[in-house]
Amino acid sequence: MFRIVVETHIEAPPERCFDLARDVGVHCRTAAFTRERAVPPGRTAGLLELGDLVTFEAVHLGIRQRLTARIVELDRPFRFVDEQVTGAFLWLRHVHDFAAQGNGTLMTDVLEGASPLGLLGVLADRLLVGPHLKGFLTRKQEELKRLAEASA
Repeated sequence: MFRIVVETHIEAPPERCFDLARDVGVHCRTAAFTRERAVPPGRTAGLLELGDLVTFEAVHLGIRQRLTARIVELDRPFRFVDEQVTGAFLWLRHVHDFAAQGNGTLMTDVLEGASPLGLLGVLADRLLVGPHLKGFLTRKQEELKRLAEASA
């Protein structure tokens, strides 16, 4: 099992950050370094809403992966949560929190999940998957920060 927390301060209002984070096109742009793209089933463009499905395809650890998630919680502009419906993990949950901080926003991402394969999965999560996903999420959020601040 892994639990990753990434905090990013953005000089833009929470509403702007929230909407950018749930925009499917922006998600693909900020994760372009993994060749991320939205594919069916689910929403392939626009803002994600409560109950929406979204499927992303990307290359992680040299392997093309496909993950379908559902938006299970949405409280604009404070929080939204997505959970894996299908994908490589036993389970995956991603909480996106946004709080006003000074003249901007503190965006906090909490990504939790577990890989399959029992003890091998536990080892993979600790040695490979967790560190990879922390780097992925950190880089993706820095790109989102750049976009939000450029248009704020």
